[in-house]
Amino acid sequence: MFTGLVEEIGTVRDVQRGALGSTMRIECPWRDLVLGESIAVNGVCLSVTTMPEGGFTCDASAETLEKTTLGAITRGTKVHLERALRAGDRFGGHVVSGHVDGVGKVAAKTPLGDALKVEFEVPEVLARFLAPKGSITVDGVSLTVNGATGTRFDVVLVPITREKTLLDQKDVGAPINLEVDVLAKYVARLLGNPGVDGVPPQNPPGAGGGGVTLDLLGRTGFL
Repeated sequence: MFTGLVEEIGTVRDVQRGALGSTMRIECPWRDLVLGESIAVNGVCLSVTTMPEGGFTCDASAETLEKTTLGAITRGTKVHLERALRAGDRFGGHVVSGHVDGVGKVAAKTPLGDALKVEFEVPEVLARFLAPKGSITVDGVSLTVNGATGTRFDVVLVPITREKTLLDQKDVGAPINLEVDVLAKYVARLLGNPGVDGVPPQNPPGAGGGGVTLDLLGRTGFL
């Protein structure tokens, strides 16, 4: 699990592609990595496979390359890096799994003094998971939704976020990885609504249907 607080900016030094996916070698300053540990690379949870001097390697499956922006990564690409949360660490962002829900794009950028307002376009199936003051992960960065209308939402990048992440450098039209708040996904399932794949949940045998409704909440004393 991650929190969406970028710890380091890594550099992709090599990409080896094959029929089943790709292997990336990423340069970073960490010297205490452990074989198999999880690292979020631009918001995608990957496992350390080897630890060459000055960095690590990780594998990405064909599906991951297809469903995220990692498929377009080349040598020299800068990436956000975050190590998995440890027990006792400060929880500074929000719950981030590293399982990308879809790819969006930068729609507009507007300077606001030292800050920067950025508007993003998202796949229609993800739009209903967005809410003002809610959380969203963009390329592994935990952000607060400033406003959401239709298939667009905007955030305000404060100076520290502009300095410590790569979001400030994204051009209009640039693709970005998106992970919606896991709590919103659970609520959608409990209500019987379609998930991030657009498919309604199936009730297990004998479970009945209807999900959580206002009538049910009223009958059980919650309203």
